[in-house]
Amino acid sequence: MRITTQLVSLTAMAAATAFATPAFAQATSDTDTAVQDADEGVEAIVITAQRREQNLQDVPLSVATVDDDTLAAINTGGADIRGLSGRVPSLNIESSFGRTFPRFYIRGLGNTDFDLNASQPVSLVYDEVVLENPILKGFPVFDIDRIEVLRGPQGTLFGRNTPAGIVKFDTAKPGSGAGNFARLSWGSFNTLNVEAGMGADLGDKLSFRLSGLYQHRDDWVDNLDESGSKDLEGYDDLALRAQLQFEDGNTTLRFVGQYRDQEGSARVFRANSFATGSNQLIGADGGDFERDEVRADGLNFQELTTYNIGAHLEVDMGAVTLYGVTSYWNGELESRGDIDGGFGNAFAPEMGPGFIPFSAQSQDNVPGLDQFTAEVRIASNNSGGLGYQAGLFYFSEQLEISSFDFGTPTDTTPAAIALQEQDSDALGIFGSVNYAFDNGLTLQAGMRWNKDERDFTASRPTDNRPGFLGFGGPVDPISTSVDDEVITWDAAATYELNSDVNLYARVAKGYRAPSIQGRLLFGRDLSVADSETTMSYEAGIKTELLDRKLRFNLGAYYFVTDDLQLTAVGGGNNFTTLINAEEVTGQGFEAELTAAPTRGLTLTAGLSYNDTEINDPGLGVAGCGAPCTINDPVLVPAAGFAPAIYEIDGNVLPQAPKWTLNWTAGYELPLGSGDLYVFTDWYYRSKIQFFLYDSVEFTDDKLLEGGLRVGYRTNSVDIAAFVRNITNDESAVGGIDFNNLTGFVNEPRIYGVELGVRF
Repeated sequence: MRITTQLVSLTAMAAATAFATPAFAQATSDTDTAVQDADEGVEAIVITAQRREQNLQDVPLSVATVDDDTLAAINTGGADIRGLSGRVPSLNIESSFGRTFPRFYIRGLGNTDFDLNASQPVSLVYDEVVLENPILKGFPVFDIDRIEVLRGPQGTLFGRNTPAGIVKFDTAKPGSGAGNFARLSWGSFNTLNVEAGMGADLGDKLSFRLSGLYQHRDDWVDNLDESGSKDLEGYDDLALRAQLQFEDGNTTLRFVGQYRDQEGSARVFRANSFATGSNQLIGADGGDFERDEVRADGLNFQELTTYNIGAHLEVDMGAVTLYGVTSYWNGELESRGDIDGGFGNAFAPEMGPGFIPFSAQSQDNVPGLDQFTAEVRIASNNSGGLGYQAGLFYFSEQLEISSFDFGTPTDTTPAAIALQEQDSDALGIFGSVNYAFDNGLTLQAGMRWNKDERDFTASRPTDNRPGFLGFGGPVDPISTSVDDEVITWDAAATYELNSDVNLYARVAKGYRAPSIQGRLLFGRDLSVADSETTMSYEAGIKTELLDRKLRFNLGAYYFVTDDLQLTAVGGGNNFTTLINAEEVTGQGFEAELTAAPTRGLTLTAGLSYNDTEINDPGLGVAGCGAPCTINDPVLVPAAGFAPAIYEIDGNVLPQAPKWTLNWTAGYELPLGSGDLYVFTDWYYRSKIQFFLYDSVEFTDDKLLEGGLRVGYRTNSVDIAAFVRNITNDESAVGGIDFNNLTGFVNEPRIYGVELGVRF
């Protein structure tokens, strides 16, 4: 099933055009129409999961891609990066900050921490550059060549080690090969999605590409305690990218600049949105749930600005190619929300919905975030025999965080101010070798040396809150440092059973550096989590059957993580505390299918099963900050203002559904000079719990979202009607554990039209 370099290059060119211009017919050296391609069987998928172009079927990793039709369908409704959640097996994405600060989970491994320096075990790699801080990970997805999800520990080929996996984006590159396009969609709530990309050659050596995305939605949620209507959940989100590329013989140098400006509502929280004793959603008036209604008395806004400059160098030196990637990112954030999610409190003349013991309103800012990364790598150019890669990676981050607590919901002068400063440095040396034998067996092994250092200082210089609240006044600066050196590795084998079937197996060790947490707005102590290490084992089969009418891949895995970093989130003090679980295990499988059974018809499906378990007898966390029904045994009973401590041994990880299922169906019918088409995509996930403890209320039983797109396209024009969340599924996707049963929910149904052109 190995493919030649020539075929890889041709398929990559076709894939680049398809992904850069979703929903348009391809315009490559392949002159077949999309319908003819479907009639010939499923297309080869070219990926770069191992830092070189390869057929998906030949890679000894559990890798999934998001196809261009699915990406186009997601984007038309104005979705941000969370729209990719569940679109491939074992991937979940959620956020308590809305369109900023996404939290990624692969095979159940993730981090529910809401603090702005939270460490995540899933890496996001954007054009070969790791985006570490969560406010960078939300950078919009536009003018994309390919999206890949690599499951399991990575690090011997990539610059940043990660124990859970990588979500990898590759953008369309300069020149005329990627194609020029523009798309405009309009939908419910005046949702606008405008995306464009344009590139050209400037002579023999220079080329450029300009692309951008603008997304807008009007406020559409009514605050029942404000005059008028439609007060919340609107946004304006602008992202731009400029690239200039110089090619001279065997040398390619590409410069890139990116910018994002997002303004709108912070995440809308909903007080007492779960009925006590169940997880049924209830409305802002205590009756049936209405997604477009809330009660809130606090200020709400969010502003995020990020920008990036970088350079990519590639020099073909004959036997090897030298790669260099340098990138600088800067970010600033201001986000304020009504944390209690309701109106009034027990001391006010009125409150609701439900019982709200006290008002809570806070703001978290990132006055400054600076991330610098540099990587140098060499890779062999031979297509057979012994191949190798080796590289050096450097990472540096300086982060400042300011948190404010306000005495009343509409105060603009903070009653308390907490500050954090964090400096992080990492160095990695990595390498990998592979050898392809003549009998169809390919062996691969890699190793990485990791060195991480982190310095952290936190304080609470201002605290004018009444003493009876128990915060204890200001906190002088507290500093601590952590560091570690760890060697990680992997080994894999691929065996070509025949031209249609490949078998693979892989074992890998992953690592996450030690973390520090200290949001002292309510607490007075820092918490530290030691390094975690993951051993992952997987094996699978990759097939193309029925004369390439069917592609079916199946992989099973088992992992053991020692000292898994967990975050006890919220509680009565709204404080995050880091802990290490002695051992966490996970096991499951991922199955993916693509079929082109007849002319014009394409079907895809993905299924994953993820079973995680915390194994640490005696490990406990504080229970809910509000009355809730906890199923875990009590380790330490409540005493005075101290909450009860509940044992979490045996629990599943938060935000880790056991089952996820996604499927699509697309049909094209030639008509005139183009095609009529219909495309539908669906995503299902089973029950999740929001926190480390198992409670009845802070869970959601299931989520099912689907979309439909119907249109007509030619080589130059595409016009379509669409609907997202077609059944208007109402599901909680997270909670706030503080002083009441606060939750937040998924996106509403959106329907509209889109016009696209190619030029």
